[in-house]
Amino acid sequence: MERQQGFRRVCPPADRETVRGTFYWRVDPQDPDPAVIAAAAAVIRRGGLVAFPTETVYGLGADATNGAAVRRIFAAKGRPADNPLIVHISAMDELRPLVRDVPDVARALAGAFWPGPLTLVLPAAPSLPREVTAGLDTVGVRMPDHPVALALIRAAGVPLAAPSANASGRPSPTTAAHVLDDLGGRIDAVLDGGPAPVGVESTVLDLTATPPAVLRPGGVTVEQLEAVLGRAAVADRKGENGGPPRSPGMKYRHYAPRTPLVLFEGPPPAVAEAIRRRAAEARAAGRRAVVLAAPETAGLYAPEPVVVTGPRDRPDKVAAALYDALRRADAAGADVILAEGPAPGGLGGTVLERLRRAATEIVLSKGPGP
Repeated sequence: MERQQGFRRVCPPADRETVRGTFYWRVDPQDPDPAVIAAAAAVIRRGGLVAFPTETVYGLGADATNGAAVRRIFAAKGRPADNPLIVHISAMDELRPLVRDVPDVARALAGAFWPGPLTLVLPAAPSLPREVTAGLDTVGVRMPDHPVALALIRAAGVPLAAPSANASGRPSPTTAAHVLDDLGGRIDAVLDGGPAPVGVESTVLDLTATPPAVLRPGGVTVEQLEAVLGRAAVADRKGENGGPPRSPGMKYRHYAPRTPLVLFEGPPPAVAEAIRRRAAEARAAGRRAVVLAAPETAGLYAPEPVVVTGPRDRPDKVAAALYDALRRADAAGADVILAEGPAPGGLGGTVLERLRRAATEIVLSKGPGP
């Protein structure tokens, strides 16, 4: 293919290999090789797609000023065209050309949380391609907190439109291996910077609403936002009934394994009992269940196989492990995944929201608390 021939001319041969039909570089997450970053940036400038690590999940980047390149993101992912993209920048002075105005509240939030897992929704500049905004008059922008991502944006010299680098609807990728599982052969290159440390997507905050509205919970909690804003609303899911979504993750089923997932919410003892009962029913019907559980309760579910997430009192560890755990549960070959719901609040609430979006059924288990 001509595209691949052109790509080979800029690749440092010693640093590049081909994995599942996609060019692959391993990079030091704290000190990426400038030659590798330059080669990946050249792919971006020519309209190609490069998957790269951020602190949240791996993103699939294209030149946000190039509508044709952005359309390739939608084709590679199988993403609905009315699902807007987030634009990634590497410095505050890159924000102004993307939006019609930068209000004081945006500067305050950027000062508190950028670089970091917060996306700000602002009125879009008319020059932005329609493909980025999905026809909306707003755009989401963030500055990722990852040396590889920042280096790539700076070297490309353009902002990057970058949704998660997975097939649409699947669990988001937190490793390069996840990217290749979903998109190998569909994209030009992957920069492997190791596991994404936060493990769930950025919080999306709509600054065109009064008060500012959280459209998607993520790596920055509502409590952290309110420490700066005084008040932040949590938006209902506009777009669920046919209107355009204002943010990624609002309209379509997301984060879902291929295996049906049943989510159990409630006090831990009641949840454990309900999962054991459902697993026994599955065995009696000749079906196999795999359980997604905290380490504190993993031993309660024998003989079912268990995929462990993180300790119940460490929602940051649960968040970092979530998508890999969903993919491992999917790979277990079971007929159903039975998942414990974490306690709501903070990052636990973000994890719970992701599991609710992934679930085919939600069971509310009642019982006394621990």
